[in-house]
Amino acid sequence: MAERHDNLIDGEWVKGSEYAPNLNPSDLSDVVGDYARATAGEAQAAIAAARDAFHGWSRSTPQQRFEILDAAGSRILAEKERLGTLLSREEGKTLPEGIGEAARAGQVFKFFAGEALRLGGEVIPSVRPGVGVEITREGVGVVGLITPWNFPIAIPAWKIAPALAYGNTVVFKPADLVPGCAHAIAEILDDAGIPAGVFNLVMGRGSVVGEAMVGSPDVDAISFTGSVPTGRRIALACAESGKKVQMEMGGKNPLVVLDDADLDTAVSCALNGAFFSTGQRCTASSRLIVTEKIHDRFVEVMTDKVKTLKVDNALKPHTEIGPVVDQSQLDQDMRYIALAREEGCEVIGGERLNRDAEGFYLSPALLLGADNAMRTSREEIFGPVASVIKVSGYDEALTVANDTEFGLSSGICTASLKHASDFKRNSQAGMVMVNLPTAGVDYHVPFGGRKGSSYGPREQGAYAREFYTTVKTAYTLA
Repeated sequence: MAERHDNLIDGEWVKGSEYAPNLNPSDLSDVVGDYARATAGEAQAAIAAARDAFHGWSRSTPQQRFEILDAAGSRILAEKERLGTLLSREEGKTLPEGIGEAARAGQVFKFFAGEALRLGGEVIPSVRPGVGVEITREGVGVVGLITPWNFPIAIPAWKIAPALAYGNTVVFKPADLVPGCAHAIAEILDDAGIPAGVFNLVMGRGSVVGEAMVGSPDVDAISFTGSVPTGRRIALACAESGKKVQMEMGGKNPLVVLDDADLDTAVSCALNGAFFSTGQRCTASSRLIVTEKIHDRFVEVMTDKVKTLKVDNALKPHTEIGPVVDQSQLDQDMRYIALAREEGCEVIGGERLNRDAEGFYLSPALLLGADNAMRTSREEIFGPVASVIKVSGYDEALTVANDTEFGLSSGICTASLKHASDFKRNSQAGMVMVNLPTAGVDYHVPFGGRKGSSYGPREQGAYAREFYTTVKTAYTLA
C-alpha cells in the first residue's frame, strides 16, 4: 500500500478524509504516494491559522526569517538528488532536469533568506519644516499561493520564499497532479522551525481549495500560475473583493531565426526551447519564425534532430524527453497535432509511443508550412509541439512575433547587432533572449510577461517585493 501524506495546517499534520494516488507518468504502475485532498473546511482552517500567525511573524526579526529560509534552502540543495528524483517520478521531467530544478529551488530559498535582511526603507525630509518622513515596506498579510504542475518545486519556491521573507503568512495549494514536491517543501520548512500557522499546505482540487482561498475575506493576496481562463476568473474575483493579485498565465513564444544566424546555434535554441521538459513550459518556443534564405536548411537540420531525440522513462539515463504529464494533456496535444494536419501543415513526429512501461509518451512534433493565422500558431498547446513559420525578412519576423495575445518570452538568433538591439527594444514580451532558448531564466532577476501572459507585479529577484509587501509612509513632527 502506498504511503499516505497529510496536509500541514497550523503546525499539525492533518489526516485527510480523502486521499488520491500520485502516479508516475513514465510508468502508471508506479504510485509515488497517496496524498490528502483538503476539504473547503480544512482550507478555511488553514486560512484562519495563517491569519492568527500573521501578527507575530510580520514582527519577527529579519534574522529569524533568514535562518529558517536559509536552513530550508541548504536542506533542499543537500537533498537535490532525492527531490529531483521525486520530481521526475511525479511530473515526468528527465532526471537531470528534475535535479536541476530542485537545486534551483534551494537557491531561491537562500536568495530570499538574504532578501529578508536587505529589505530597507527611506528617511527623507518633508516639505514642511520640522517634519520627518519614513517610507517602509510591510508584509501584505495572508497570501494564498496556487501553483501549476509543470515546475512542481521551483515555482512553489519562488512564491513561498519571498512571501515568508517579507513577513507574510502562507496558505499553499499545489497542483493536484504533483503534490509530492509540495509536501516535501512543507516537511523541510516544518523541520526548519517555521512557527505554527505561518506556512500551511492544503493539497486538493482547485474547485474546492482554490475557490476557498480566492473567496475568503481573510486572504489578502493571491499569487497564481496556471491557465489563462482560470487566471482570469481569479483576477476578477480578487478585483471584486479587493485582494492584491499576481498572475502568470500562458505563452505562445516566438523564436526568430534570421538568415545570418549560426545554424547550429539556432537549431540548438529551437530544440531546447520547443521540446525540452516535454515542451511543458510557459516559456517554450512554440513558434519558430524563420526567414526564407535559411528556412530550408533550418528545417532540414531540425527535422533530422527531432527524429533522433530519445523519448523514454524520465529516470532512465540518456532520456532526452520524458512523457507528457497525464492523459488529459496527451489528448490535448494529439488534438492539436490532428488540427495541424487539417490546417495544411506537414507534421514531423507527433506520434503516440509505447515504451517498456505504460506511460504518456509522445514523439516531438514539428509543424511545417505553418502560418501565424492558424489555430496551432495562436493557441497555447503546452506540449512538445512547435510550428515553423517562413517569413521574408526581419521586419516581417518582428511583426509575426508580436502578432499574438501573449507576451511572456521571445528570442532571436542572429549575428547582427543591429537586429538584436532592435528586437530587444521592439519585441512585445517581458523577457527577450538573443542567441539563447526562450526557456531558461535566472532566479535573481524579474520574471514575467505582457498582454495575456501576466498580470500584476513581476516574480523573482528583488522585484518580488512589489507584490509581497505594501508601502507605508509615516510622518513625524520633531
